[in-house]
Amino acid sequence: MRLMDPLRDMGKMLLVFGGVLVLVGLMLTFGSRLPFRLGRLPGDIVWQGKSTTFYFPIVTCIVVSVALTLLSWLVSLFRR
Repeated sequence: MRLMDPLRDMGKMLLVFGGVLVLVGLMLTFGSRLPFRLGRLPGDIVWQGKSTTFYFPIVTCIVVSVALTLLSWLVSLFRR
C-alpha cells in the first residue's frame, strides 16, 4: 500500500488549498462588511494627478504577507 501514500498527501494538499480558496472567496464576498477594508488601509499609497491615479497598497501587501506566513507556519506545524 505504499502507492497510496503520495495520493493521500496530494488529497490533503488539495483540501488545504480548497479551504484557502473558500476563505479568500468569503473575504472577497463579505469584505465590505468588515470594519477594515483590505486595499484601503492607512499607509497605502495613493497619488492622484489630473488624469491618472497611482495606487500602491503597501500596508495591505504586508498584512496579507504576514497572514500567509502565519498560515503556512501553522500548516507546517501540524504536518509534523
